[in-house]
This record gives sequence, structure tokens and C-alpha cells, in this order.
Amino acid sequence: MPGGFGRKTRLLDNGRRSRETDHVVNQLANSVSPYLLQHADNPVEWWEWGPEAFAEARRRDVPIFLSVGYSACHWCHVMAHESFESDEIAALMNERFVNIKVDREERPDVDAVYMDATTALTGRGGWPMSVFLGHDAKPFYAGTYFPPEPRHGMPSFPQVLTAISDTWRERRDEIDEASTRITEVLNRQASRFGGGRTVPTPTELSATVALLTEQYDPRSGGFGSAPKFPPSMVIDFLLRHHSRTGDELSIRMVEKTCSAMARGGIFDQLAGGFARYSVDAEWVVPHFEKMLYDNALLLRAYTRWWRVSRSPLAERVARQTVAFLLTELRTPEGGFAAALDADSEGEEGLFYVWTPTELVDVLGPEDGAWVADLCDVTAEGTFEKGASTLQLQHEPQNDDRWQRCRDALLDARASRVRPARDDKVVAAWNGMTIAALAEAGSAFDEADWIAAAVAAGNLLVKVHLGGEGDQGRLVRTSRDGKAGAAGGVLEDYACVADGLIRLCMATGRSEWLALAGDLLNVVESHFGDGEGGFFDTPDDGEQLILRPHDPADGATPAGWMTAAQAFLDYSALTGSIRHREVAERALVAVSSVARQAPRAAGAGLAAVEALCDGPREVAIIGDPQSQYTQSLLREVATSGSLSAVWVVGHPPDDPAAHADNDGPGGVTSPIPLLADRGLVDGRPAAYVCRGFVCEQPVTDAVELRSLLGRGGDA
Repeated sequence: MPGGFGRKTRLLDNGRRSRETDHVVNQLANSVSPYLLQHADNPVEWWEWGPEAFAEARRRDVPIFLSVGYSACHWCHVMAHESFESDEIAALMNERFVNIKVDREERPDVDAVYMDATTALTGRGGWPMSVFLGHDAKPFYAGTYFPPEPRHGMPSFPQVLTAISDTWRERRDEIDEASTRITEVLNRQASRFGGGRTVPTPTELSATVALLTEQYDPRSGGFGSAPKFPPSMVIDFLLRHHSRTGDELSIRMVEKTCSAMARGGIFDQLAGGFARYSVDAEWVVPHFEKMLYDNALLLRAYTRWWRVSRSPLAERVARQTVAFLLTELRTPEGGFAAALDADSEGEEGLFYVWTPTELVDVLGPEDGAWVADLCDVTAEGTFEKGASTLQLQHEPQNDDRWQRCRDALLDARASRVRPARDDKVVAAWNGMTIAALAEAGSAFDEADWIAAAVAAGNLLVKVHLGGEGDQGRLVRTSRDGKAGAAGGVLEDYACVADGLIRLCMATGRSEWLALAGDLLNVVESHFGDGEGGFFDTPDDGEQLILRPHDPADGATPAGWMTAAQAFLDYSALTGSIRHREVAERALVAVSSVARQAPRAAGAGLAAVEALCDGPREVAIIGDPQSQYTQSLLREVATSGSLSAVWVVGHPPDDPAAHADNDGPGGVTSPIPLLADRGLVDGRPAAYVCRGFVCEQPVTDAVELRSLLGRGGDA
């Protein structure tokens, strides 16, 4: 085998090079990333991203092959099996390149830079991403999946490797010209969303809803055509717009889209949880990987849909999504794992699909036929090899029968080979999950969900924010309680701050709010662009060929806009005008994104909706265990006022307001929103403020409902 595999090797102290063979060995064995560990036994002499790999390329005077993927990516596995596990192809890679493997979830900054390059060069992007770099890290050629032999009009991977290596050796000037040209294009693209001057007005928000209707699919819900991704951030905007204005078009688009996703094959009808996307326009056949961020975002979306509609379907899906998160993705340390793979036994979706015969084998002829009809399992199949995804296009008429059959199918499915789990903990995605569990736990009165959010918050504080003298700096990933090496990017700081703010709201613990403020201080100090926006990487982080600076949503909400929302909510809870001004300056960029790509502006538009609505600030004063206090808290936590922030606490003169607690910092300090507010005639009271104006306090839940139900600026 090439690269020292299959024969004796002895390593130098730095573990880099064999004394006997002068071959570099695969460097991935000590990685925290499960994706990189999947490649630790490849015959490819993989390096992790870092200066050592570039120094090695300069020493050998060879180009760099950069391969970016993630553990739940089906085609990443295919290319790995076909090419990276091949001795012959690996030998060619090792001889002619320095090969770097990157987990896009661990290094989203590297992924963002080179995905832009791939898209600029090929017109499309995706994973696996295959990029060829010079010694200065500038790209000169890129693609995605390459087959091991010519196929479907694509060159083989060995052909690509050979052609690039030959060009490097014989026509280096062409490579230098290409890398310079591509880098110039990337720098021009970095400012593609410039030009905003003011935060969108209420009129402009309504106009954006009209723009979205042009891309809306009225038959199947969602936006655009296949493949269809859950439009989580757009749903949040539409829900908030409806909440503030009463707009019926917005809620109709939400209801159709959320219902179609919940009833289609993209939702796991047995165990709950959403797959990454649907390959068809009707949400029938998913790409079966399940990502933590999708399920966190969709839990929040279905919770908020329930808050404005009381839809039983919304509540069912929210509860089943929480069950999936707690059962399938929770780690022993209390965090949440990144993803479940799409494949099992080398086949995509094998774990999830059924044939009519399999249903009968598990349930018997009568129940098997009933479930096949209920869940659209046909002899022809909706997937591959005559198998079908399970759909639930209407509620079963016999709930007990469906529950019995569902339990039996789950038991039978448990005997199948499970998809692999990427069990690294990603700070940003755990922040999203904490926020979703805290909000859903408050809305559905589920203390265990809030407790799970607290446990995840404690893990982030202990591991991702652990250590002395780090001044609130986040680590991006951890695994088995061990922090990774990569520092946090903007979305980590923004999403964790958002999650901690929601924990403060759900628990009344001021320490969560203080920690969120520390993270926002880092955002302000190290991520600001000097013009009101934010870079995706810190000013003291690794300097890539360009510094990502993107206000548009991708698979996850834009870090820029999540930060703006967190600054706004923090301001509402603390009274800090400075934090509100930071949010307002950051939201100026929403206008440009919404005009050019409204489907990529959802997070920013949702934050602007909150700004237009105030946001409303609700302080509830009273013993949190009192039924009267709880009735007020339940009213605001379940209300359709989606942009409201709230907190509950003892009266300031009550010693319990300063008692020790089990939060991350021990002793509480007063939350500013609660300051100088007491009981009213000896009864728990709710104080509602909006736009620097406060209403008279109320002691009755019905009166509070009236205050929260008043619309914002139309």
C-alpha cells in the first residue's frame, strides 16, 4: 500500500514522517471530527487543514487537493469508497499532491470560501467538494463528485488528477493566471449584497411577502421546485409577519408548507424528526440524512405555528421532533450530536423505507394492509427497489390502532442496522437546539424539555467556553466532552447567545443573560466590519484568502442576522440602548438581500419584524411557583406575539430574588427588565412595554392576552 500503510513505519516526535520510508502518513487519527476519523484508515496521506500541510506542499513543490465533506453526506461516502479507499487512486494522489481533508461542519469558514470558488467555477456547488489550490491557498480548479472512471460525461478522478498535475508541472503560468482571476471574482462577489441604507419599513416587509408568493408552490407548499429544502427561516418571517399584521396570505403559505412537510416522507412518521431535504417537489422522498440544525429550526417553526394557530398537527410534530432530539441525538454529556447518516449497510434510506410485504410480516395481513393504505406504501414503491417512504397524508381514524402499529414498526426497525451518528457537538447548532427546546418547553409546559436545554447550556459553558482567561471565546466543536481545536465563527457566538437568552426567559436565571452578553461583546469587538455588519470570522482568527462576510441565509440562518436578533432581544431584556443600536445598524443589510434573494433573507426579515413589533417586553413579577404567576407566564409563552421577550421573577424585595441557584454562575443578579417592579395589590403582575412605552400592569391572564394581542405597525 502507498504512504507507508501495510508496512513498518516509525514516526518522528511530531508524528508527521516515517524515518524508514520518508512517507507522510495519514494525519487524521487524532481528530475530534467523526467525519475525519472515517478517513483515518484511507491509504490517502491525508492532512488536516493547517500551515503544516501548506509547508509540505511547498517543500515538495506539488499542488494541494482539498476535499470537503461531512459525515452524513451520501455522495461523500460514495467518492470515499470509490476513490479514497482505492490503493491505485490513493497512490496517484499521494505522489502528485498534498491532500487535505476538511469537515465542513468543523470549519465552516474554509467551506464557505471554497464553496464560493466552486460555484464561481462550475455554476453549482455541493458536497463532496473537490478543490485544487496553489501554495498560497488560492483555488485554480474545482468540482464536486468525480467518479473513479469516466461516467455520464464526467471525467474520471484519476484523469482530473493527472491533468492538473501535468499542468502544474508544465504550464504553471496558466495556473497562476487562473487562481488570480478566481480570487478577484470571489472578492467582487463578497460585496454582492451591499447597498442597503435603512432597515426595511413595514411597507417593504409586506412587499417581500408578495415577492415570496411568486416563488411559492401553492400545490405542495414550499418555495421553488425540486429539490426542496425546509424553508425554516422564511417560515419564521411569515409567522412573525402574520403575528404583527394579521396578514392571511402569510399564514396560508405557512400552513400549507408545514402541513405538507409534516405529512410527507421528509418527516419520519415513526420516530419523528425531519430529513435534510426532499428530492421531489411533493416532500415524498427525502435525502435521508437528519441534521441537528434542521430539526432545531423546525421545532421552533412548528412551536410558533402552534402559538398562532393552536393547530393539533403543529403540536404533534413539535412533540415528535423533541422526542427525536432527546432520543436520537442527545449525547451522554448533555449536548446534541450533529447528524444521523443517510446510509446504512451502504445504501441510502435503507433503514427508513418499507415494502407492503415487510409491513405484513411485522403487523399481520389486516394491519399491514391498513398501514400500507394509510402511509402510501405501494407495490411499485415511492423510493427504490419497490420500497416506499412512510407518509401520513391524513390523520388515522383510529389513533389507538395507529399507535399500536407504529410501536410495532419501530420495534421492528430497531433490529435493522442503524445509520451512523456524527456525535460531535457543534456550538451553533446546540445554541439553536437550546433556543428551540426552551421556547417549546415554555409553550407546551414541558419542564423536562427546558431541563434538557439547561444541560446542553451547561455543556457549552463547561467545554466550549471552558478554561481560564479566554474572555468568553468559544470553541466550535467538541466530542466526548473534549473540545476541538477550531475556534468559533460568527454563527457560533450568535446562536449560542440566542440560546442562552431563551434559557434566561425560560428559567428566570440571570446568569444565562450575563453569559449571552459576554458573547455579544466578543461579536462586537472581533466580528464587526466597521460599517454596521459582521464578518463570519473573527479579526484575530486564521486569515484565509478572503474573510467571509455574508448577510444571506444558507442551510442555517445567517450568523449576521442571528447576531442582530440576539442584540435586539438582549437590549429588550436589559434596557441597553447600545445593543439595540447595534441590531438596527446590522439590519440595514436586509433590504438588499430581500430584494435580490428573498428566500435567503428569512432570518433578517424575522429580526426586522421583531424590531417593528418593539419587540414587546413582558416582566412577570411573583413567586414563580404560584399558580397566579404561572397563569401569566403561560399566557405570554403560548401567545401569538412571537417577537415578545419575557422573564419571570420574584419581587425585588423578596430574598428569593437573590437566592443561590444551580445555573452556570451560582448566585443570581437582578434581570434589568424586572427592576423596580413589584406585586400589584399583593398579586402577581405582568408589565408590558413596547417602543419605550409601558402599559399599566395587569394581574389577570385575560387582560394580558388583550395587551399581547394588539397588533404592531401595519
